[in-house]
Amino acid sequence: MKKVLGIVMGVACMGLASCGGGDLEFDASGIFESTEVVVSAEATGKILSLEVEEGDLLSAGQRVGTIDSVQLYLKKLQLEASLRSIGSRKADIAKQVAATQEQIAKTEKERKRFMSLLEQQAGTQKQVDDLESQLEVLKKQLAAQLSTLTKGNQGVSDESDAMAVQVMQVDDQLSKCRIVSPLSGTVLAKYAEEGEVTAVGKPLFKVADMEHVYLRAYVGADQLTQVKLGQEVKVYADYGKDERKEYPGRITWIASQAEFTPKTIQTRDERANLVYAVKIAVQNDGALKLGMYGEVKLLEP
Repeated sequence: MKKVLGIVMGVACMGLASCGGGDLEFDASGIFESTEVVVSAEATGKILSLEVEEGDLLSAGQRVGTIDSVQLYLKKLQLEASLRSIGSRKADIAKQVAATQEQIAKTEKERKRFMSLLEQQAGTQKQVDDLESQLEVLKKQLAAQLSTLTKGNQGVSDESDAMAVQVMQVDDQLSKCRIVSPLSGTVLAKYAEEGEVTAVGKPLFKVADMEHVYLRAYVGADQLTQVKLGQEVKVYADYGKDERKEYPGRITWIASQAEFTPKTIQTRDERANLVYAVKIAVQNDGALKLGMYGEVKLLEP
């Protein structure tokens, strides 16, 4: 489950003193936040390993733990054995009908011989008719055999396909016993330990993308004409004691609806009741921390 990390509150301000001092006049200020993911268990069982600690740097797809999968593996072996057993029931149609086909070939040969004798008046019509009748019976027997064997094999194939799907389901469940990080980021919190029994949906740890952070700020309605998506801005990280560092930023989101000014928010016009949230993407050089305050300076068009 994804959610936005950080305090949603921001401060839109205008003026030297109200923006933390200094000689710069800021158009808005807010708090740095990041996209976080709470990694939850996708399987039920004992946690055999969970090699993450708060502050660890993880890569996307990195395996960090395992949930006990012995019973699932045994179930897979059982299904695979059943699958082989089902496959052994499949009939070899060519071998099953070989005898009947041989009888048909022999009867056709005899029919041709007696027709030749009949032409030479050395045989009777009845002998030929009996052989033709016998030939028709054998052909019908062959058709019936082929139909029965084909339907039987189709049933076996369908049963085998259903069993193969069950094996795939177990494989999927086995893959979910491997705990992996869904993104590259920093571990913010760890909720479980090795040896604990977990269940599907139980949180294990929280990871956040600290390389790409955002500054969420609020602007008044009179400032909306000055901001647009993709606009380049200057962002100043507030390190306290009038210490700031400048970063290039880009506006990636502007709220489509206004909201009432939060109690902790000041705007340039303190009488303003409605403000709009904006999100500014900033490339983190490692110095930016979640919850740190920052100011925004809009660039002249």
